[in-house]
Amino acid sequence: MLSIGIIREGKNPPDSRVPLNPAQCVLLERDFPIKVVVQPYPSRCFSDDEFLQNGVTMQEDLSFCDILMGVKEVPVDQLIPNKTYFFFSHTIKAQPYNRKLLKAVLAKNIRLIDYEVLTDEQGQRLIAFGKFAGMVGAHNALYTYAQRSGQFPFPRMKDLRDYAEALEVYGRTLFPPIKIILTGSGRVGEGSARTLRDMGIREVSPQDFLHQQYDEAVFTILHSKDYVARRDGQVFTKPYFYSHPAEHVSIFWPYTRVADVFINGVFWDHKSPVFFTREEMQRPDFHIKVIADVTCDLAPLSSVPSTLKASTIADPVFGYMPSTGLECAPYQAQSVDVMSIDNLPNELPRDASTAFGSMFILQVVPELFKPYSSILERATIAENGQLCKRFGYLQGYVEGSEPL
Repeated sequence: MLSIGIIREGKNPPDSRVPLNPAQCVLLERDFPIKVVVQPYPSRCFSDDEFLQNGVTMQEDLSFCDILMGVKEVPVDQLIPNKTYFFFSHTIKAQPYNRKLLKAVLAKNIRLIDYEVLTDEQGQRLIAFGKFAGMVGAHNALYTYAQRSGQFPFPRMKDLRDYAEALEVYGRTLFPPIKIILTGSGRVGEGSARTLRDMGIREVSPQDFLHQQYDEAVFTILHSKDYVARRDGQVFTKPYFYSHPAEHVSIFWPYTRVADVFINGVFWDHKSPVFFTREEMQRPDFHIKVIADVTCDLAPLSSVPSTLKASTIADPVFGYMPSTGLECAPYQAQSVDVMSIDNLPNELPRDASTAFGSMFILQVVPELFKPYSSILERATIAENGQLCKRFGYLQGYVEGSEPL
């Protein structure tokens, strides 16, 4: 019998998502030789009572569990030695703020399996919250515009029970004739596009977006061929762009002159050109007034120079003053309003958690019972006190070339 413990989230600001909802805990115990135990935590989107009412065991001590599952990074002082953990560690890019965490994982002989690198043989991620980040990001883009313009009432996603209630809001909202750019064709982009369509906002081609006037809200999806070109003037191809990003230049500028809102959901390589520069944002014909940066790469290593920081669910929007390049109060005439929350799915936690748990049960749980799993091997960052081979490049990061 395999025992799985669902830990409480210890990171601050707190996260209310869960890797498995109450019904999924019951499903695991019914269909697999698994016992699920949940640590009490009043801030979950699914209450302790919901777990108990479904017959799920709840207790404080999880030290007997074989596997411990959370969502966000586990605080160092809460790590239990000699356990297998599943969570988003945010260490694979050598993020400086989590070096202490990875050092502790190694010191405590923890087997760390990171959701972010659970992939198939083609390298495609098996489970993720990206779609929900995109959905909430699109919603928040319109919320920010509503706050800025005062043209229509629009609630926060976090104040709605679930996406079904959001659909009711969309059905009774009359959006003004604004023009919205969306970049990204992965999970984030797909999520944002879904929400814009659910809002009843019409999709148009990039060319029509540039040259047509509309008496309704419209959006366009830009793919890489629409916003970058080869520096040498040769024909753009996606494979060449992915392998030689530095040999390209941005051709995004024309869109900045006609768009009101920019939703950025593209994965950005720091060798790739930026969409636009700080200096271009100072030009009088820069028309974008709201940037919802779902990607949330922070300046100066960012595709958007105004993403000075990650905003929060409690304080979602900050102003960026192009004339100074500094943060300012939002919703000013000369400012650009930036929404850059880095844990967007936590505004739609019940839906996001349920979808995540379904993917985990389908794609990962069967792997736990195999003598060898290539899926788990690819996602295991550390084991037996050492970095695994695929993550050996993090050794210098762990040893610390920069101060802790």
